[in-house]
Amino acid sequence: MISPAGTMMTLILVGLASSGCSMSRIDSAYARMDDREATGAIKPASRAPTESDLAFARNAASDVLTRGDKDASQPWENPETGARGSVTPLAQAYSSEGRTCRDFLASYVNGTSQSWLQGAACKSGQGQWEIHTLKPWQQG
Repeated sequence: MISPAGTMMTLILVGLASSGCSMSRIDSAYARMDDREATGAIKPASRAPTESDLAFARNAASDVLTRGDKDASQPWENPETGARGSVTPLAQAYSSEGRTCRDFLASYVNGTSQSWLQGAACKSGQGQWEIHTLKPWQQG
């Protein structure tokens, strides 16, 4: 049985082959064809995450940081809005105002829209990770 992701990938590949376009890398989790776009370009997110979506992303960030696994990611999904993504810690922990902190990156997918969020969390006095920032990713 072919998974929904496998079916989507097959449709994307057939669309690319028939349109004469090529892509050097196709990421099945994010690639989406728009009927108006024969180039396979991905539209940027037009929908901002809801507070409910951000709550699910924050919980996933706290979970993955608590586990502390190297190179780990934690998926998340909001069944209410259909939004989903994953959270991946970045680099090593650092000290800020005497607390251990860590930055992370979260993907945000809602329908055909996709974007990235960046965040930072620090351990509380009880050892739990508290998310301090979660905002649209600014490359820089």
